[in-house]
Amino acid sequence: MDDAKLEVLDTSVPQNFFAPIKKINEGHDVSRFLTSKAYRDVMTFVLQLNRAMFPCIIRDDANETKTHIWELEPSDVTFSDTVVRLRELLEELNGIIDEVPPDPGPRRFGNVSFRRWYDLVEERITVMLESYLPSKVLSFNSQTNMKAQDELQSYLLGSFGSSQRLDYGTGHELSFLAFLGCIWKLGGFDQSASGNEERGIVLGVFQSYLQLTRRLIQTYTLEPAGSHGVWGLDDHFFLPYLFGSAQYGPVLSSSADITPIEGSRADAPDAGDVVKKAVVETERTKNMYFSAIGFIYDVKKGPFWEHSPILYDISGVRAGWAKINKGMIKMFMAEVLSKFPVVQHFYFGTLFGWEQDPMAVPPPKSAHSMNQPAHGDLKSLKSDRKGPSAEGSSNLAQQRGTRAPWASKSTATPNVFVGTAAPWARQPSATDPTMAFPNRNSQQPPASLSSMPRDMEPNKPGSQGMPPPTRAPWAKDGEC
Repeated sequence: MDDAKLEVLDTSVPQNFFAPIKKINEGHDVSRFLTSKAYRDVMTFVLQLNRAMFPCIIRDDANETKTHIWELEPSDVTFSDTVVRLRELLEELNGIIDEVPPDPGPRRFGNVSFRRWYDLVEERITVMLESYLPSKVLSFNSQTNMKAQDELQSYLLGSFGSSQRLDYGTGHELSFLAFLGCIWKLGGFDQSASGNEERGIVLGVFQSYLQLTRRLIQTYTLEPAGSHGVWGLDDHFFLPYLFGSAQYGPVLSSSADITPIEGSRADAPDAGDVVKKAVVETERTKNMYFSAIGFIYDVKKGPFWEHSPILYDISGVRAGWAKINKGMIKMFMAEVLSKFPVVQHFYFGTLFGWEQDPMAVPPPKSAHSMNQPAHGDLKSLKSDRKGPSAEGSSNLAQQRGTRAPWASKSTATPNVFVGTAAPWARQPSATDPTMAFPNRNSQQPPASLSSMPRDMEPNKPGSQGMPPPTRAPWAKDGEC
């Protein structure tokens, strides 16, 4: 079902709230996570928000229809009181940055002043939540001394980056999504107008959160957390690409329409326009995908296909923004929710529970799941750090090699499995191409101009200094 929504808890049933705890400690715990209630709820909420971002036809009070597109700072989306208050909360957090200027001293990695910013937020977080969240959320019926606020506070504090490692990544972004999901489950968001509140969450709250975290990254030079380096989609973010591609998708004629998997809005820019800075500057004020691309241009130098090859590959999709959106959903499941370095920092409480989804089926073994770290691997790595010689370390590295899934010599396509039997999931099939995530390393961008073919050299007429478009990882032959 395309219209599945995250459950709203019954206020008459007391909940056993507790401070979220760490459950994913080893690689095999990821497989268990894929069949948990938390995984089911995360994906249900993501797809719920994603569908709301597609353009749609809405009938007004005068029984007239109008096509609505959803851009940043929209005039036709009414923000609920909860959305407005959450935006004010993020503004206050943004103001704390002004209280803690970055340390001017020499540094190799992140700026230590981020720790002072984080400490200030931690000191004030209780009062801020009490000031900005609806009272019915904070006073939700509990059967213990713990309150819903204890779980909300944990997810919010986990969404700004690590004060210890001075980094930020998609795991922190996932924590903020869980914070919003908690408020939804506790009945804090307006349920009266279908789709309007979801759009308010994405355009009003999540976009404000992205603006805050981008400022944190630039002010305190936060490192990418768990990044694949140049072979990651983005050093820090994922969801703005998912929601932004939906903004450019085909128009839904009614709420009964199935979420499209191909096509684009009539006036949508071409996916290949990500390499055109003028288009990016125009579209970044309207669209989350291009806003994220614009941030890349703000912090990185050099040719786009060199520093962002995966996004460059995606720019070659010719089947439309809905096709890109479909691929982003599969990629989110594979590259965020199925990766140990990301989800190991996700904590579990009552609202996003570690308990098994009774409708879930066990995930099959895959090339990716078999490359997850085990306890022995972590122990040996820790012992390696304690003092082997440089030569010994080199030999060890040659013997062990990297355990990163993308470094495997195997050319087999890893099987991406959706472990829940929620309405939006299907049981994997060997003949179902949508359940497989292709090997992204099959294509690499040119490393330098000297390695480019002649028809890609910048001095050749008509080339404009760019290589031709390439196929996105999930595109079939002939579609790009």
